[in-house]
Amino acid sequence: MRQHPTPGEETSFPAEPDLEQLLRTGPFHLALRAALALRGLPLQRVQHHLAGRGVKVGVTSLSYWQQGARRPQRPESLRAVRELEGVLGLPAASLIRLLPAEGAGGDTERPATRSYRSLVEVSGSVEGLLAELESPQDGGLHTVGHHERVRIGADRELVGRDSQHVVRAHRDGVDRYLAIHHGDPGCDPSRVAVRAWENCRTGRVRWHRETGVVVAELLFDARLRAGDTYLFGYGFEDGTGGASSEYVRGFSFAGGQYVLQVRFDEAALPVRCRRFARATALSPRVARQDLTLSGRHGTVHFVEQGVRPGILGVDWDWE
Repeated sequence: MRQHPTPGEETSFPAEPDLEQLLRTGPFHLALRAALALRGLPLQRVQHHLAGRGVKVGVTSLSYWQQGARRPQRPESLRAVRELEGVLGLPAASLIRLLPAEGAGGDTERPATRSYRSLVEVSGSVEGLLAELESPQDGGLHTVGHHERVRIGADRELVGRDSQHVVRAHRDGVDRYLAIHHGDPGCDPSRVAVRAWENCRTGRVRWHRETGVVVAELLFDARLRAGDTYLFGYGFEDGTGGASSEYVRGFSFAGGQYVLQVRFDEAALPVRCRRFARATALSPRVARQDLTLSGRHGTVHFVEQGVRPGILGVDWDWE
């Protein structure tokens, strides 16, 4: 089964995982707060260090920045942020990149991205369905955290999958997410059921019979502003395809943490499971790693802390 990217989804350094993640995904105030906590510097001391670098900024302003009550916008404030990176021992531009560019109209910085055509083997079908739903290529969202559970049945078929997803808006006005399901060979997309089970409801659903692709519109209970996060849960019930041998997910945008768990029916356990990554749909599989099947629960999983644009997945051998 192939799960494709949904429209709107550095420097590595040894640091506390939460800070490292926040420097990738933001928001600015939480990243600043985590950096201050990690270095153990009180705001008065930070102010002193900045003054030594020729930058004057008040303790009150620093406090507002880390609380998210205000964001640095003026040129002198942006210079202070650049100097803060040095004071806190952070990579250059790691904080400043989390702030909207001048004249950006309230948008937060969009993460690095990769095109659909590089990630999706059936990109024509996907793009056609997205066009029917009048969806822009960039839906305005990128992933902060995603925990996905895939279920494989007694006949080796993909029974279904469930997602708990946290996204962040990088532009104003986003109020929906388009989830894409690509069934295994033999899948009947007209029989695939969409379930919206937390903080969203099902909108329009479209499918392409020949390729087994389903696109479902998940409507949020709120309209997001740039920088807002949103948590929602959804799933697809399938069971219509033939024997499954892999599950993959494509990521258009760089994002946060992704956790994939595959559960096998006790009557049909694979003999070997591996995780892998691919840069594009046509690239070789790299970063191969054997996964240990839990005997009691029949599951394997992997965790990717800092997702980059591309493809991640698990494949398995039945014999």
